[in-house]
Amino acid sequence: MTVSVAHARAEPARARVLELAPEGFEEVAVGERVELVAFVDAGRASALVQTFPEATVAPLEEGWEDAWRAYHRPVVAGGVWIGPPWESPPAGRPSVVIDPGRAFGTGAHPTTRLSLELLTRCDRGSLLDVGCGSGVLALAAARLGFGPITAVDVDPVAVATTSDNAGANGVELTTRALDAEHDPLPWADVAVANVLLGPVEAILARLETSSAVTSGYLVGERPRHPGWAHVETAEQEGWSADRFRRVG
Repeated sequence: MTVSVAHARAEPARARVLELAPEGFEEVAVGERVELVAFVDAGRASALVQTFPEATVAPLEEGWEDAWRAYHRPVVAGGVWIGPPWESPPAGRPSVVIDPGRAFGTGAHPTTRLSLELLTRCDRGSLLDVGCGSGVLALAAARLGFGPITAVDVDPVAVATTSDNAGANGVELTTRALDAEHDPLPWADVAVANVLLGPVEAILARLETSSAVTSGYLVGERPRHPGWAHVETAEQEGWSADRFRRVG
């Protein structure tokens, strides 16, 4: 099943598709729109079409089980190669291997790449990854020289996935399941939060760090940031990221 939505509708569409296709979906940017592609059985296809009447449904071709791998290609962000385990990282370049699985984050999304680019411009020190997902930002930050690193997420599956990915990449970090909008946040020199705009604003108000990198929202949006000085914005494919410095 394929549904095409405008960038402005993409986030709620992703959430709804993920509810009906929890195994995940493919995402492709097509001009000013985003295509979400889910591989589902007939019953869930019917439910998705009820939610997205404009969706198109097509039977799967032979060999579809492995076709999804074509959508997970390596990327380089902040000088770090990020790719799936069936691809070989280039010699001499820092790399992170992420197996697409149970938690969001393979490195390919523009917000991940933007966050890493802005992290390269932060002073090295301890790092807190808020909403770690698969742990890709925490692992890439380790390759960039940050440490020690703490990765937190409200979803225990994300925390477990981050821990597994850290082990597979030989990275030492601390993981913790917590609600970043309500629970106490660990101290660090730098924080990165690649989540939605509302949670980013709540997290900024609660952080005890000197610097912060935030993303997960569209171009033209910027989180409210009392107590922080805005340093710079980076944009890519309709998405935005910001770097902040603590003031006062």
